[in-house]
This record gives sequence, structure tokens and C-alpha cells, in this order.
Amino acid sequence: MNIRDLVILVSGGASGLGLESAIHFQGLGAKVVIMDLNQGEVERQASGHNFLGITADITKEDWVINGLKKIRQELGGIQALVHCAGIVQGEKIISKKGLMPLENFSKVIEVNLIGTFNMLRLAAQEMVNFEPNEEGERGVLILTSSIAAFEGQIGQSAYAASKGGVASLILPAARELSSFGIRVNGIAPGLFHTPLLSGLKDEAIQGLSENIPFPKRLGKPQEFAKLAQHIIENPYINGEIIRIDGGLRMQAR
Repeated sequence: MNIRDLVILVSGGASGLGLESAIHFQGLGAKVVIMDLNQGEVERQASGHNFLGITADITKEDWVINGLKKIRQELGGIQALVHCAGIVQGEKIISKKGLMPLENFSKVIEVNLIGTFNMLRLAAQEMVNFEPNEEGERGVLILTSSIAAFEGQIGQSAYAASKGGVASLILPAARELSSFGIRVNGIAPGLFHTPLLSGLKDEAIQGLSENIPFPKRLGKPQEFAKLAQHIIENPYINGEIIRIDGGLRMQAR
């Protein structure tokens, strides 16, 4: 799909990989919508970059439905979703503090996996109503997993399980939605220079970088955005999850 004039919704778009992707798409001529739970950041980034901003909890059906309705009224509906919203929580199953509370595991699954599925299904419902382009395409869905889905470290049981669920969702969803001309793909990022890691000291970042084969640095959010761009533009990429990690394979800890 040609990104120029495409309506692209970036969930988790008020910061990190989502924000950089939104800025990148707008620079290519797309009509960009950001959706995030942080109302203050949504309003600030929407105003600063001329995005349409939607405040929503991705795990709540009515919030997302109302957000998509607003997009439909103002821009005619979305043709692409880049789903970056999620949470990171590190906690051992059994630690010195005791047993991991079940609700802590459930919360990560709810946001990262159930929230992702909620966005996928509601975005797809919007896309089926579009006229297909010359390739027969009606829309593109890009979900964000993680290399932790494949090499989860100690303390990442909840996070790895949630992102592994996202990775496993992609192929069956792509097979099902292909009948509507909707592609589904995923990106599994490694260590990226986002607000989550920006608070680390230089020596800590250097230590993380040393484990990455090449280039020996954290990923740039713009590199994630460029991969998302290519997935949107290349109609033959479907049902895939693509790692972007500099060749990193994470160790147990």
C-alpha cells in the first residue's frame, strides 16, 4: 500500500517506538492517528505534530470502538494499524519477596496479548468495509512482539508469555483475514533506545550493547519505523514475524 495519504493508526503512539513511527509515517505523507492511555502525552504529541489524538485503554472494547468511530468521522477510517502499546514488567516466579502474585501475571497478559487481540479484531472490522486496491488489499495490521517471545530471560515469564502469544497470533490471523484482503504481520524488536532504557547510565547501555553482534549499539526507533514502512508497502509480506535485533540472541540473564 502506498503510505502517502494512508490513514495509519499507531497505538501506543504517544512515546517510544510508537511515537517515532508516527512521526516517520507523517513525514511520508500519511494521515496519522495516535492512540494511547496517557491523555496528557496524547494531547501534547497530537498538538506538536498535528496528529489526530485518541485517548483509550486498548483492553477496553468500548474505548477502542469510540476511538475508531472518531477516526472514521474525521478521516474516513484506518487502512493500517501499527500496534506498539504494551507494558514491561520483570518479576521472578519465586523470589526473595515470595511467590509472584497471579494478578501480576494476568495484568501483563491482559495488556500485551488480550489488548493486542482487541486492537487487531476491531481494526480489521473497520478495514473490511473499504474498497480493495489494485492488489486486492484492504488493510495492513502490524503487531509488536519481542525477541523475548523466543529467548525470554529470567524474570520475564509474564512478558515473554504475552509476547509469545502475540507471535503465535500472527499466522492464524493472517490466514483468516486474507480472505478480506487484510495482511497481518509482526515485528519482534530487540534492545531499542526508547524511554524505557534511556534512564540507564552510559556504562549500562554499553554493557547491553556489547552482547549485540552488529552493530554494537541499541536499535534506533527510526529503524523500527522503517521496517514497519516496508511491511506496509510490500504486499507480499504476510503472516510473518520479523526480528530486528542486530543478531542478538538473549542469554538466560
